[in-house]
Amino acid sequence: MSVMNGFYRVTQVIKDTLQADENCNTVTYGDITQIDLDKQTIFPLSHLILNGATSGENTMTFNFSVLVMDIVDVSKAEVTDPFVGNDNEQDVLNTQLSVANKLIQKLRIGSLYSDKYQVVGDVTLEPFRDRFENQIAGWTATFDVIIENDVHIC
Repeated sequence: MSVMNGFYRVTQVIKDTLQADENCNTVTYGDITQIDLDKQTIFPLSHLILNGATSGENTMTFNFSVLVMDIVDVSKAEVTDPFVGNDNEQDVLNTQLSVANKLIQKLRIGSLYSDKYQVVGDVTLEPFRDRFENQIAGWTATFDVIIENDVHIC
């Protein structure tokens, strides 16, 4: 695989893995501000951002941030449990953490690892809420994926 092909393949593999998750409805790529987050039908949403790449002698390492998120539903019912509140934020965080964790584990020890798409090092997971226009909660997972670099100069 060439480096250019490697970029397409690694982003497609991540997209396909996220899209296959029952708790992901839409996968997008690029500048998150270009996504119409007011559309209710796109959620739960996973969004892939490429932060950079490093070319090694035999490998390419891509640094990605994957945002996994869903809409927080607020109930009009009186708050009876101050720990949980009157919304489903904890449910959203739990479900979307699972989406991120399944992707990471497939890259760390699962089928993607066997296919030579491999996470390197620890993965940082940061929760967020209300980062965008509507009430959304989720996680940003930031990690490095290493793939084979088969471009060799003879």
